[in-house]
Amino acid sequence: MASISYREAGVDIDAGDDLVERIKPFARMTRIPEVLADVGGFAGLCAVPAGIEDPILVSGTDGVGTKLKVAFLTGVHDTIGQDLVGMCVNDIITCGARPLFFLDYFGTGKLDVGVAETVVRGIAHACKEAGCALLGGETAELPGMYASGEFDLAGFAVGVVARARLVDGKSVAAGDRLLGLASSGLHSNGYSLARRVLFDAMGLLPGDRPAKLGGQTVGEALLAPTRLYPRHVQAVLAAGVDVRAMSHITGGGLPGNLPRVLPEGMGARLHAAASVGWRRPGIVELIAERVEEEELRRVFNLGIGFVFVVPEAHVTRATEALRAVGEQAIDLGVVVTLPEGTAFEARVLFS
Repeated sequence: MASISYREAGVDIDAGDDLVERIKPFARMTRIPEVLADVGGFAGLCAVPAGIEDPILVSGTDGVGTKLKVAFLTGVHDTIGQDLVGMCVNDIITCGARPLFFLDYFGTGKLDVGVAETVVRGIAHACKEAGCALLGGETAELPGMYASGEFDLAGFAVGVVARARLVDGKSVAAGDRLLGLASSGLHSNGYSLARRVLFDAMGLLPGDRPAKLGGQTVGEALLAPTRLYPRHVQAVLAAGVDVRAMSHITGGGLPGNLPRVLPEGMGARLHAAASVGWRRPGIVELIAERVEEEELRRVFNLGIGFVFVVPEAHVTRATEALRAVGEQAIDLGVVVTLPEGTAFEARVLFS
């Protein structure tokens, strides 16, 4: 009886080992003092930083969603790793946490070492920018689970914050101001709708250059990587700003994310039309040709990737702290009191 090898069954152990060796240098470049072991063991080891009184660990996990479909369609894989890191670390910093480490999961039907290396390289560069270590991960070759040439990504981030410095939204009050940070585009949300509109309904191709994209191709606009906001948050907190809440604007847009960090009875009044610096990315304006305004608002970030809630007296300090790191704060609006029982998404008012 003929013997069957694991490779013949669809799993190439040698390719997996090759990938591990290739990504070790990427992990090393993200190393922080708290990391205790190199990539390759059964577990990643990271100490809690010294000098943090009553430390609280903050964690988050996410994926990239169907933005991956655009990467498969275009063959561009060098930015999707930043999306993965951004979706995780931008969540945990809303509590005031410093990102400590990140782990990734890469699952595919047949491992393409070159593609996987490119993806992990992007993850590592994003980790370095976010100030956290790429502590480890998992690569799984699963024959029959994925279409040819496709893969899935998931990530997991852990950060730390002193209990006394935890940002939890409890002190938010009417009259507090909302300061936004621009997004780079759609980030990693709403791609099922975006692809349906652009590719199916409008018949566009990834290489097309519609006028609303200002010279970009459709593929380039869709693959613009998620911005990383940890250094912006750290700059504002280090400046002594009384940050009362922070929100990462992901799936659900502004109506679905701002209420998550506001106390009951509080809402946000956004002056979108009059806000200086608030510009919708061209890709949003293009999608708007086939999608109603209310649906746009509840699916896409509309050009705002992150929001600070600060008291009026600290607006100037926060603005200056952001300017010092090369960022323009966008005056989005104000916190308002709402009638009891106001529906969740109705707590964000556009004017």
